Amino acid sequence: MIERNIRVSTHGRYITSGSGTPALILMGFHGYAESAEVEFERLKSIEGSEEWRIVAVQGLHRFYRRRTNEVVASWMTRQDRELAIEDNIAYSAAVLDAVAHGAPTMPKVVFSGFSQGVAMAYRCAVHTDHPVRGVISLGGDVPPELDAAALGNIPAALLGRGDQDDWYTAAKLEADEKRLRAAGVDVRVVLFQGGHEWTDVFQRAAADFLRSCR
Repeated sequence: MIERNIRVSTHGRYITSGSGTPALILMGFHGYAESAEVEFERLKSIEGSEEWRIVAVQGLHRFYRRRTNEVVASWMTRQDRELAIEDNIAYSAAVLDAVAHGAPTMPKVVFSGFSQGVAMAYRCAVHTDHPVRGVISLGGDVPPELDAAALGNIPAALLGRGDQDDWYTAAKLEADEKRLRAAGVDVRVVLFQGGHEWTDVFQRAAADFLRSCR
């Protein structure tokens, strides 16, 4: 048995508000087994986000929830992980270019991620040619392959964790904070009562962070 990979073109989907100034883009990535609609509502719930062009990107790997038959997605599995990372970066860059097309100036971008989408937010932030203002990350790791030189391209980051989150542990948060600070990133950390979830406390912190990124 011989295993090989082949490059093909495919289609992804994203949701955008179509409102807000095209000079400010807030681009979000959902967690495992979620949809672009879920991420869009998260970003829309942030106070002040109406001033930004909201973009929620859906993972390329779609599947059905067994109980509800709802279409959801994930960003990758451990199989062919490196190739999936390459595909996802190119896909997200194409989305950002499409949304920014026609803007009178190069838009300023804030990337946001929840859970599995956190890694996507950081990867896109260090691989884009657009001016990055910051990253909002909740309940997910900074990707291990990004070194200090790459992370240094991110001016600021907001890290969040619920005190009952068994997946994104306190140790992981501490390690991510150290890596980002060592790279020169302005790091803000929000701890709240809760689990692996987007809470009102974090939502308010995200609003403050967005205002500072203007």
